[in-house]
Amino acid sequence: MSRAMHMTARIRALGARLGRAVRGFGLLSARRWWLWGLAALLLAWLCCLPRQLFKGVSYSTVVESAEGELLGARIAADGQWRFPPSDTVPERFATALVQFEDRHFWWHPGVDPGALVRATVDNLRSGHVVSGGSTLTMQVMRLSRQRERNLWQKMIEAVQATRLELRYSKKQILALYASHAPFGGNVVGLEAAAWRYFGRPASELSWGEAATLAVLPNAPASLHLSRGRDQLLAKRNRLLRRLLEHGDLSAESFEAALEEPLPEAPLPLPSWASHYVERCPRGVRTRSSLSFPVQKAVEEAVNRRSDALALEGIADMAAVVIDNASGTVLAYVGNASPERERPGRQVDIASAPRSTGSILKPFLYAAALQEGVILPRTLLPDIPVNLGGFAPQNFDRQFYGAVPANEALARSLNVPSVFLLRAYGVPKFHALLQAAGLTTLPREPHHYGLSLILGGGEGRLDEITAAYAAMVRAYGDAVSGTSRPLPDSWSAVASACPITEPLALWYTFEALKEVNRPDELDWRLIHSVRKAAWKTGTSYGFRDAWAVGMTPEYTIGVWAGNAQGQGVPGLTGARTAGPVLFDILNLLPYSGAWFPEPDAGSAAGATGVAAVCTDSGMLAGPECPAEQQLIPVAGLDSKPCKYHRSGEFVLTPAMEWYYKPHHPEYRGATQTAGGGSQPMEFIYPASGSILHLPRQLSGQVEGAVFRVAHHRSDATLWWHLDNTYVGETHLLHELRLAPAPGKHHLTVVDEDGHTASVAFTVEGN
Repeated sequence: MSRAMHMTARIRALGARLGRAVRGFGLLSARRWWLWGLAALLLAWLCCLPRQLFKGVSYSTVVESAEGELLGARIAADGQWRFPPSDTVPERFATALVQFEDRHFWWHPGVDPGALVRATVDNLRSGHVVSGGSTLTMQVMRLSRQRERNLWQKMIEAVQATRLELRYSKKQILALYASHAPFGGNVVGLEAAAWRYFGRPASELSWGEAATLAVLPNAPASLHLSRGRDQLLAKRNRLLRRLLEHGDLSAESFEAALEEPLPEAPLPLPSWASHYVERCPRGVRTRSSLSFPVQKAVEEAVNRRSDALALEGIADMAAVVIDNASGTVLAYVGNASPERERPGRQVDIASAPRSTGSILKPFLYAAALQEGVILPRTLLPDIPVNLGGFAPQNFDRQFYGAVPANEALARSLNVPSVFLLRAYGVPKFHALLQAAGLTTLPREPHHYGLSLILGGGEGRLDEITAAYAAMVRAYGDAVSGTSRPLPDSWSAVASACPITEPLALWYTFEALKEVNRPDELDWRLIHSVRKAAWKTGTSYGFRDAWAVGMTPEYTIGVWAGNAQGQGVPGLTGARTAGPVLFDILNLLPYSGAWFPEPDAGSAAGATGVAAVCTDSGMLAGPECPAEQQLIPVAGLDSKPCKYHRSGEFVLTPAMEWYYKPHHPEYRGATQTAGGGSQPMEFIYPASGSILHLPRQLSGQVEGAVFRVAHHRSDATLWWHLDNTYVGETHLLHELRLAPAPGKHHLTVVDEDGHTASVAFTVEGN
């Protein structure tokens, strides 16, 4: 073979091999393209479903009780009644819906070819669209996409429906449909429709009601007060018959369902705890701690009392009930009778800062006991005093000389409370109240001063009630030796109690148990009467009336007044808020239990036994009549009695002056000069006072009566105004003087050379 022929043969062989390679590559490439195409389609199908189906949809605010009862709801931001989606669908509605809309729902993969064929045939025969053939899954996609309804969009919905079936279960798809289907007007979703049209949750719908709602989304405009009712009724009854034929409905239930009327008009949603609902997170479903039966009973009781007080000009009232064991709110009435027309009816008084009046006194008493500032019955002064221009008065405008601390608390005496706060310290008390959960005292302690204990600061009913409840919880924890965690719910208002000494708390409860009840019932005589430790408060100008009560199980707080702040004569805690508190107390379950007295063993060394003076309530001195008493351990270092000298119980002259009329058994000093103590004291004016002297009709200054108390009834006193002698008194030490405007210094001297002085300022003559 020639070289040329050899080369030709090699070229032909190479060409043949190249041709076979090209043909093989083409076949392989075609297969790869098919595979890539299928993969691309699969990927497109997998990614065709949005991550969030109903993104951007706004929902109603829905608030439920602890039992799941609907308390109230607020319309969604877009003006629709659309409850937050539920994961479940009631069985009756699910059965009716599937039988009406998509009988093969439980078996098809998102698209029902048979239904599409039937729909096409029906539409061709009638010449217009009479059936869509869409499955419930396809309708979920249509509801989520909100696009124009045409053939192309239906094809997209069909593809997405098959993908939806892969992501969700059939029950979840059914729940998505039930939560977003239109039910006429501005009602969207099964739960909203059940409440708007039938006034009950969807789980309680009858067969007739379930069938009515099952056919509505097919033509939601059918439910109208004046049109479409006959067509709606016919649709419902046809569905009921289909359910009967399918075996889902018994003959008896079928006949009963046919008799059920259609709803006449949309119903208002429940409106319990309306102000509480306003506080809840927007656009979500909140399961609150409120007990539905307790909320309902408390709200009705508060409304009833408030409506009666409204006739007296006391328009508003609020109440909070806390379960002490859990620290959660059982009932919350932000303002009574919100439907009663009046200014301020929408104000949530329970969370609004108001002047506290005397409602904070128990915290001072308990704190002073815990730190040993006083013992339970320590005598506190109840005499006129002027502290930097602050001259407190008791509510009844009387003075009692000296009052045991527990009695001063039970009677809510103002002057002894001011003396106690001065001894305890305003900054410490201010810090204690903040630690107890009060957020309404943002200023420095000196801004409030001693008036803090008498309403010089503000408080919220929910926070104050929670602080009282925290005392009960702290006592229970201390006695039992446990520590219960605070609830982490946003709606819980329980706070930690800075007072943890069990005896201090127990003595506080015992003192508050003695407060006179508005129903005038005595728990000592009538065993069925419920015991409660309770306290009232009235702010300056009769603007705020408070009452808070505690039992081992519950703490109840009540406020009465006017949201706009106007005062009303007769608006007091005991008269207006107190009766409501006991109305509520009598509505609550009653175990008959009371706070057990702690002993040294159960209190883990936090208590001690000491000899206590029976007259002064202080640690007994060598000359005191004494009894053994269990006291907080800090009380072992408290001040000893200072009122016994030479075997006699002797108060200071000013205390004695006011004490004697209320205590005829009091003997006072029989020794000369009161046993060596300061024998006399000014009764009026208090040191530092600013006086405004009255004038007669003629315009002449009438002057003021200055008074001094002396231990000796037969003493003679000589009076000097600004070092000028102005008179002499014997037996009754009163002298009328009319000093000129300005600062003055008044001094009295007795036969033994003892002196007493007072500085004051006269203004306005």
